[in-house]
Amino acid sequence: MVISHGQPELLAKNKMGREAGFTFLGLMFAVAIAGIALAGTGALWHMESRREKEKELLFIGEEYREAISSYYSKSPGEAKQFPEKLDDLLQDKRFPNPTRHLRRLYREPMTSDGEWELIRQEGRIIGVASRSPEEPIKIAGFGPGQNEFEGAVSYTEWRFISNGGVQSTNATPGPNTGSSPHAPSR
Repeated sequence: MVISHGQPELLAKNKMGREAGFTFLGLMFAVAIAGIALAGTGALWHMESRREKEKELLFIGEEYREAISSYYSKSPGEAKQFPEKLDDLLQDKRFPNPTRHLRRLYREPMTSDGEWELIRQEGRIIGVASRSPEEPIKIAGFGPGQNEFEGAVSYTEWRFISNGGVQSTNATPGPNTGSSPHAPSR
């Protein structure tokens, strides 16, 4: 009878190879689960980021609406006027002492360039709107004066128009002259 010492070594080598294969599969499974979890976290973070930008858009849009209304209602004399450019809201030179209707110009938060769509009537700014074609997350439950935003298909339909004067149907978006992007500070 011949005793072979090589067979137990082969059996041990086979067993180690199988265990290494299971370890590798387990590691690949763990990496896949971690990837799925990170993708889900990224999607949630992106959605929350858009929600914050929407809140910022609503706040800043109302700031512009109020500033334009203030500019109009405080017009000296009988003839009320809307501003020609957004810079007029920062320093209203129609008075001996310049008046500020807005503390600073805000960037439009939904677009990368921060430029607003200026809504004009007879060459003067009566409001601002986003230029983003994205679909809003918020579709209901808006604050006072924002009921017209419900059911909007894109952010461009969120138009912050001053109620300081008569707004006819010929109010159209105009070129972005006079708007300069400035980063919002809080």
